[in-house]
Amino acid sequence: MTTLLVIAKEPRPGRVKTRLTPPFTPEEAAALAEASLADTLDVVARTPARRRVLVLEGAPGPWLPPGFDVVRQCAGGLDERLAAAFAGCDGPALLIGMDTPQVTPELLTVDFSDCEAYFGPAEDGGFWALGLAQPDPSLLRGVPMSTPRTGAAQRARLTGLRVRQLPPLRDVDTAYDAKLVAKAAPGGRFAAELERLAGAGR
Repeated sequence: MTTLLVIAKEPRPGRVKTRLTPPFTPEEAAALAEASLADTLDVVARTPARRRVLVLEGAPGPWLPPGFDVVRQCAGGLDERLAAAFAGCDGPALLIGMDTPQVTPELLTVDFSDCEAYFGPAEDGGFWALGLAQPDPSLLRGVPMSTPRTGAAQRARLTGLRVRQLPPLRDVDTAYDAKLVAKAAPGGRFAAELERLAGAGR
Protein backbone atom coordinates (compact mmCIF):
# COMPACT_ATOMS: atom_id res chain seq x y z
CA MET A 1 0.00 0.00 0.00
CA THR A 2 1.12 3.56 -0.70
CA THR A 3 2.55 6.11 1.72
CA LEU A 4 0.80 9.46 1.31
CA LEU A 5 2.95 12.54 1.86
CA VAL A 6 1.67 16.09 2.30
CA ILE A 7 4.27 18.86 2.20
CA ALA A 8 3.05 22.01 3.89
CA LYS A 9 3.82 25.16 5.82
CA GLU A 10 2.26 26.07 9.13
CA PRO A 11 -0.46 28.60 8.19
CA ARG A 12 1.01 31.71 9.83
CA PRO A 13 0.23 35.26 8.63
CA GLY A 14 2.94 36.62 6.38
CA ARG A 15 4.47 33.17 5.84
CA VAL A 16 1.89 31.49 3.60
CA LYS A 17 -0.11 32.41 0.53
CA THR A 18 1.59 35.77 0.18
CA ARG A 19 0.34 36.06 -3.42
CA LEU A 20 -3.18 36.37 -2.01
CA THR A 21 -2.21 39.73 -0.49
CA PRO A 22 -3.75 41.88 -1.79
CA PRO A 23 -6.73 41.67 -1.94
CA PHE A 24 -6.60 39.67 1.31
CA THR A 25 -4.72 40.68 4.43
CA PRO A 26 -1.93 38.38 5.67
CA GLU A 27 -4.28 37.12 8.39
CA GLU A 28 -7.00 36.34 5.86
CA ALA A 29 -4.52 34.64 3.54
CA ALA A 30 -3.35 32.50 6.46
CA ALA A 31 -6.97 31.59 7.26
CA LEU A 32 -7.46 30.47 3.67
CA ALA A 33 -4.21 28.50 3.80
CA GLU A 34 -5.34 26.79 7.00
CA ALA A 35 -8.68 25.87 5.43
CA SER A 36 -6.91 24.51 2.34
CA LEU A 37 -4.54 22.47 4.47
CA ALA A 38 -7.37 21.14 6.64
CA ASP A 39 -9.34 20.06 3.58
CA THR A 40 -6.27 18.38 2.11
CA LEU A 41 -5.44 16.49 5.30
CA ASP A 42 -9.06 15.40 5.68
CA VAL A 43 -8.99 13.89 2.19
CA VAL A 44 -5.69 12.14 2.86
CA ALA A 45 -7.09 10.79 6.14
CA ARG A 46 -9.98 9.26 4.20
CA THR A 47 -7.73 7.68 1.55
CA PRO A 48 -6.46 4.12 2.07
CA ALA A 49 -2.73 4.31 2.80
CA ARG A 50 0.09 2.37 4.36
CA ARG A 51 1.22 5.51 6.18
CA ARG A 52 0.25 9.18 6.19
CA VAL A 53 3.00 11.75 6.66
CA LEU A 54 2.83 15.52 7.04
CA VAL A 55 6.17 17.03 6.00
CA LEU A 56 5.86 20.32 7.82
CA GLU A 57 7.64 23.64 8.01
CA GLY A 58 6.59 25.01 11.39
CA ALA A 59 4.49 23.48 14.14
CA PRO A 60 1.31 21.39 13.91
CA GLY A 61 -1.98 22.92 15.04
CA PRO A 62 -5.59 21.96 15.68
CA TRP A 63 -6.07 21.51 11.93
CA LEU A 64 -4.04 18.25 12.05
CA PRO A 65 -6.27 15.16 12.24
CA PRO A 66 -5.14 11.97 13.99
CA GLY A 67 -3.30 9.29 12.09
CA PHE A 68 -0.44 11.38 10.66
CA ASP A 69 3.26 11.18 11.33
CA VAL A 70 4.74 14.68 11.38
CA VAL A 71 8.20 15.11 9.91
CA ARG A 72 10.07 18.40 9.91
CA GLN A 73 11.09 19.73 6.51
CA CYS A 74 14.82 19.77 5.91
CA ALA A 75 16.77 22.89 5.03
CA GLY A 76 17.37 23.88 1.43
CA GLY A 77 15.33 24.64 -1.65
CA LEU A 78 11.98 23.08 -2.42
CA ASP A 79 13.60 20.44 -4.61
CA GLU A 80 15.77 19.33 -1.68
CA ARG A 81 12.78 19.29 0.67
CA LEU A 82 10.70 17.19 -1.71
CA ALA A 83 13.63 14.84 -2.28
CA ALA A 84 14.07 14.41 1.48
CA ALA A 85 10.38 13.62 1.89
CA PHE A 86 10.70 10.74 -0.56
CA ALA A 87 13.99 9.65 0.98
CA GLY A 88 12.10 8.91 4.19
CA CYS A 89 9.91 6.32 2.46
CA ASP A 90 10.75 2.65 2.00
CA GLY A 91 8.06 1.81 -0.53
CA PRO A 92 5.62 3.36 -3.00
CA ALA A 93 4.79 6.96 -2.11
CA LEU A 94 2.57 9.72 -3.46
CA LEU A 95 3.32 13.33 -2.53
CA ILE A 96 0.96 16.29 -2.75
CA GLY A 97 0.99 19.86 -1.45
CA MET A 98 -1.48 21.91 0.58
CA ASP A 99 -2.65 24.05 -2.36
CA THR A 100 -5.26 21.76 -3.94
CA PRO A 101 -8.14 21.41 -1.45
CA GLN A 102 -10.35 20.16 -4.29
CA VAL A 103 -8.43 16.86 -4.33
CA THR A 104 -10.43 13.68 -3.61
CA PRO A 105 -9.71 10.23 -2.18
CA GLU A 106 -10.38 8.79 -5.63
CA LEU A 107 -7.56 10.87 -7.14
CA LEU A 108 -5.16 9.80 -4.39
CA THR A 109 -5.97 6.09 -4.53
CA VAL A 110 -3.18 4.99 -6.85
CA ASP A 111 -2.02 1.55 -7.95
CA PHE A 112 1.61 1.02 -8.93
CA SER A 113 1.06 -2.53 -10.21
CA ASP A 114 1.32 -1.40 -13.85
CA CYS A 115 3.45 1.73 -13.57
CA GLU A 116 6.47 3.17 -11.80
CA ALA A 117 5.35 6.77 -11.34
CA TYR A 118 2.34 9.04 -11.18
CA PHE A 119 2.42 12.66 -12.28
CA GLY A 120 -0.26 15.27 -11.59
CA PRO A 121 0.28 18.49 -13.58
CA ALA A 122 -0.89 21.82 -12.21
CA GLU A 123 -2.55 24.38 -14.44
CA ASP A 124 0.12 26.98 -13.64
CA GLY A 125 2.87 24.84 -15.16
CA GLY A 126 3.92 23.13 -11.94
CA PHE A 127 2.70 19.83 -10.53
CA TRP A 128 0.32 19.00 -7.71
CA ALA A 129 1.18 15.31 -7.27
CA LEU A 130 4.16 13.05 -7.77
CA GLY A 131 4.16 9.34 -7.07
CA LEU A 132 7.12 6.98 -7.18
CA ALA A 133 6.99 3.21 -6.83
CA GLN A 134 10.63 3.29 -5.75
CA PRO A 135 11.28 6.66 -4.12
CA ASP A 136 14.48 8.08 -5.60
CA PRO A 137 15.46 11.51 -4.27
CA SER A 138 17.72 12.12 -7.29
CA LEU A 139 14.61 12.40 -9.47
CA LEU A 140 13.78 15.68 -7.70
CA ARG A 141 17.09 17.28 -6.77
CA GLY A 142 18.01 20.08 -9.12
CA VAL A 143 14.54 20.52 -10.63
CA PRO A 144 13.86 24.29 -10.81
CA MET A 145 10.83 24.96 -8.63
CA SER A 146 8.13 27.65 -8.75
CA THR A 147 8.54 28.43 -12.44
CA PRO A 148 6.15 27.96 -15.38
CA ARG A 149 8.42 25.11 -16.54
CA THR A 150 8.63 23.23 -13.25
CA GLY A 151 6.11 20.60 -14.27
CA ALA A 152 7.79 19.96 -17.61
CA ALA A 153 11.20 19.71 -15.94
CA GLN A 154 9.94 17.28 -13.31
CA ARG A 155 8.09 15.21 -15.90
CA ALA A 156 11.28 15.00 -17.95
CA ARG A 157 13.05 13.48 -14.94
CA LEU A 158 10.62 10.56 -15.16
CA THR A 159 11.71 9.66 -18.70
CA GLY A 160 12.29 5.94 -18.91
CA LEU A 161 9.72 5.15 -16.24
CA ARG A 162 6.21 3.93 -16.90
CA VAL A 163 4.18 6.97 -15.87
CA ARG A 164 0.45 7.35 -15.34
CA GLN A 165 -0.82 10.91 -15.50
CA LEU A 166 -3.37 12.27 -13.07
CA PRO A 167 -5.84 14.97 -14.10
CA PRO A 168 -4.54 18.55 -14.04
CA LEU A 169 -5.61 20.60 -11.02
CA ARG A 170 -5.38 24.28 -10.16
CA ASP A 171 -3.20 25.39 -7.26
CA VAL A 172 -4.44 28.18 -5.01
CA ASP A 173 -1.93 30.96 -5.61
CA THR A 174 -4.01 34.04 -6.42
CA ALA A 175 -7.47 35.33 -5.53
CA TYR A 176 -8.65 34.27 -8.98
CA ASP A 177 -7.40 30.74 -8.33
CA ALA A 178 -9.16 30.73 -4.96
CA LYS A 179 -12.55 31.47 -6.54
CA LEU A 180 -12.19 28.69 -9.12
CA VAL A 181 -10.97 26.13 -6.59
CA ALA A 182 -13.80 26.97 -4.21
CA LYS A 183 -16.26 26.35 -7.03
CA ALA A 184 -14.63 22.97 -7.68
CA ALA A 185 -15.04 21.95 -4.02
CA PRO A 186 -18.03 23.92 -2.73
CA GLY A 187 -18.56 21.74 0.34
CA GLY A 188 -15.12 22.16 1.88
CA ARG A 189 -13.63 24.38 4.55
CA PHE A 190 -11.76 26.37 1.93
CA ALA A 191 -14.93 27.34 0.08
CA ALA A 192 -16.64 28.18 3.37
CA GLU A 193 -13.75 30.40 4.47
CA LEU A 194 -13.67 32.20 1.13
CA GLU A 195 -17.43 32.75 1.36
CA ARG A 196 -17.04 34.08 4.89
CA LEU A 197 -14.42 36.57 3.76
CA ALA A 198 -16.60 37.59 0.81
CA GLY A 199 -19.43 38.24 3.25
CA ALA A 200 -17.10 40.45 5.24
CA GLY A 201 -16.60 42.66 2.21
CA ARG A 202 -13.87 40.89 0.27
